[in-house]
Amino acid sequence: MVEIATRVWNHKWKIDPIIRSLLDTDFYKLLMCQSVRRTHPDTSVTFSLINRAPQVRLADIIDEGELREQLDHVRTLSLTRGESTWLRGNTFYGKRQMFSPEFMEWFEALRLPPYHLERRDGQFELTFEGAWPEVMMWEIPALAIIMELRGRAVLRELGKFELEVLYARAMARLWEKVERLREVPDLTLSDFGTRRRHGFLWQDWCVQAMLEGLGDRFVGTSNCLIAKNRDLEAIGTNAHELPMVEAALARDDDELRQAPYRILAEWQEEHDGNLLIILPDTFTTRSFLDSAPDWLARWTGARIDSGDPVAEAERVIAWWQAHGEDPAKKLVIFSDGLDVDRMIELHRTFADRVKVSFGWGTKLTNDFNGLVPGDRLAPFSLVCKAVAAEGRPTVKLSDNPAKATGPADEIARYKRVFGVGDQTARPVEV
Repeated sequence: MVEIATRVWNHKWKIDPIIRSLLDTDFYKLLMCQSVRRTHPDTSVTFSLINRAPQVRLADIIDEGELREQLDHVRTLSLTRGESTWLRGNTFYGKRQMFSPEFMEWFEALRLPPYHLERRDGQFELTFEGAWPEVMMWEIPALAIIMELRGRAVLRELGKFELEVLYARAMARLWEKVERLREVPDLTLSDFGTRRRHGFLWQDWCVQAMLEGLGDRFVGTSNCLIAKNRDLEAIGTNAHELPMVEAALARDDDELRQAPYRILAEWQEEHDGNLLIILPDTFTTRSFLDSAPDWLARWTGARIDSGDPVAEAERVIAWWQAHGEDPAKKLVIFSDGLDVDRMIELHRTFADRVKVSFGWGTKLTNDFNGLVPGDRLAPFSLVCKAVAAEGRPTVKLSDNPAKATGPADEIARYKRVFGVGDQTARPVEV
């Protein structure tokens, strides 16, 4: 067990880099990357950092030179022999050789492409442009670097004993959550907290705490490096990125309307079982389900990632029933802004009707609210999204319009094409 407070007190980035491995990313990135290399290997895509909490002036907090050093360090990384062996030989979701030899040869040779960084109005403009399979691999490391550098800037102001007390309080807070969760029979969850974590060491500690406290009810982690090091299941399927880019490539409104289903048909060509999880809210869940082809109802489950989780889960259940599917055999994964109270409530609401699980993110791996003066370690909503494909802007509507991204005129067009009416905004905490 790493003594975190001492490590934080002593760390220098050259011996303690934020990103230690190309496997320090979410598992769904690797799954999507393999699919994208098969279907869109040369598509040019731009990713960009988006700070949904502009009051957190990142460029005033984080030293630009230090940020560049961390980003440059990531560009030196490549898979080690042991990491490659793990990916080639391990069983993921019951499938051996999840990653093809051709993909592994490409991944073993990969070095992440250049980045573009500017300061503007107290924020960083950080963008990555290039072939989709390459630039998509920047998303998770970029977010983890920004979040941890912001934390390090605050922690530098604390003395050694202050750090000891800070982490003792954070550990006690997490363990209290574990104790509450294990009182709920059959509640299962996994760690989805890489992208907005407090830091790698803290995420690793949280995973170990969950494993000890919940046993086999803690089903795994999205973080590939931690999954490898702790002999855990690597968890993840697909993300909004796929339909967003596919939609941007559409040549007309009809192609745009079919884009969310076209990309999932490609996904289905190489995946089955628990990897067949729909994520319906990119252009709103209502619109997705209203036009979804019948074959999607036969998929294993759905992930609920925005909007009112109860209302959207009910919508998906009703859709399954309308297509003659038994909801009791389906899996519903909740993953939006979760903490203990919400998970317990959702489990009690749905556990006797569907299979329920949770992807617990920021409030697992970055709950430092109220633990330093000014609450300067509180998590905030930071994302890195695909913002353009072949020069065309991407759009995400979401079931929560506060999470929408894209130019206003394109958002209006997408709402027209997908038949999206008035929406109710919900606060975006993380």
